[in-house]
Amino acid sequence: MTSPATSDYFGLTIPLMSLMGLIPDSIGPDHARTRLPWRENLTNSRGDIHGGTLMSVLDFTLSAAARGNDPTLGMATIDMNTSFMAPGTGDLVIEARCLRRGTSIAFCEGEVRGTDGQLVAKASATFKVIKRRPGGD
Repeated sequence: MTSPATSDYFGLTIPLMSLMGLIPDSIGPDHARTRLPWRENLTNSRGDIHGGTLMSVLDFTLSAAARGNDPTLGMATIDMNTSFMAPGTGDLVIEARCLRRGTSIAFCEGEVRGTDGQLVAKASATFKVIKRRPGGD
């Protein structure tokens, strides 16, 4: 399944996510959800979604959850830990939540699941909160 590229990622332009075909689904207070359609050019030698791709979409979706209360904020990844549970063999859903956000640090966790609900990967991350300049990133 393929889908058209998007350039609006919850108010941001992120060319890498567009290149990967990530689809922003929903964002709200302390929560974000995205979808990643399976594409051959995102796979490893076994035909599964590459682990680096999974980490990239988790990083974005977790940071979006941290921005869910205030889309004017930016996030810079300080640390991210990812555990892989099963191969990503088809379309994927990424769900993230912000556990706590202070004035300078945010703590988030999230999961990647297949459309059948199977857990593919999970991650926790710490982000530096960045106040973006008016009119810019």
